[in-house]
Amino acid sequence: MDTRQLRYYAAIFEHRNLSRAASECNVAQSAISHHLSNLETELGVQLFIRKPRGMEPTAAGIKLYEHAKLILRAIGAAEQDMKQLSDEVSGDFAIGLPYSVMQTIALPLMKTVMEDFPKVRLSIVESLSGTNFSNLLASDVDLAFFYNPQKDDRISMVPILEEQVLCVGKRDIVGDTDEPLTFDQLTTLPVLLLRQGVYSRALVDRPALLTKLEAKAPLHLNSVAGIITGLTAGLGCTIAPKVFVGQQLRDGILHARPVIKPSLSRTLYMGHLRERPSTRLQETMVGLLRTLIANEVRKGTWEATLFEAG
Repeated sequence: MDTRQLRYYAAIFEHRNLSRAASECNVAQSAISHHLSNLETELGVQLFIRKPRGMEPTAAGIKLYEHAKLILRAIGAAEQDMKQLSDEVSGDFAIGLPYSVMQTIALPLMKTVMEDFPKVRLSIVESLSGTNFSNLLASDVDLAFFYNPQKDDRISMVPILEEQVLCVGKRDIVGDTDEPLTFDQLTTLPVLLLRQGVYSRALVDRPALLTKLEAKAPLHLNSVAGIITGLTAGLGCTIAPKVFVGQQLRDGILHARPVIKPSLSRTLYMGHLRERPSTRLQETMVGLLRTLIANEVRKGTWEATLFEAG
């Protein structure tokens, strides 16, 4: 097995079609088919089930693709690292950002990369924290940010900041006052929550408290836009940091009240795969992201407490 076979195989897996895979790899279809047959013979397993309308990967085929992605990304990173021995940072880099982080630093991030690092091809993937976590494990992104992640030895995680979580909604639902409300009072309100599991865990990493809220929540959504639409329409309230609905709070559409007994907070982490060696490009992007986040916190546009860089 060599890297060319793995590249051809990854193309077949992603397209589920020999002709399209051959076109992407700029080789004849017969060559792609020949490499696949040799690979199956070499490994002693069937990788695809051939069907009239395409190719369906077997369990072995799916497993090989997972390995192929990691190997090809590692080779790409090694190639980039060698090229980056020159003065200019260059290469492809993908970052997974949750909605709150996207809202706050995406624009300065894009501007800085375009102006200061013209040879960097940046991909930004906006997803809920749980999806960012999964995307990192699948090597779909090189670096990811997520709130209150589960522990996983495959990922190296660094805490970036901690922010207060408040009750947010229209004044006629949460009350026309800045006084705190207790958690027990919060459970009597119509709370709109992200879908159960790792998505809701990103709001508050306290399973017992979340269970109480989830039991009474009238709506569970797997959509940030859906939550915000419901809030502005007066369907209910939610628990979130100010940065989550910063513009709506500034415009007076929504109102925020602190929660006490207990108070609520969440921690933002940055993570990357342990098994992938750090590159100059990654180190540059990590430094840039930490700087941009720190700038927003120090300006007061992001109400949070920064953790010291380790």
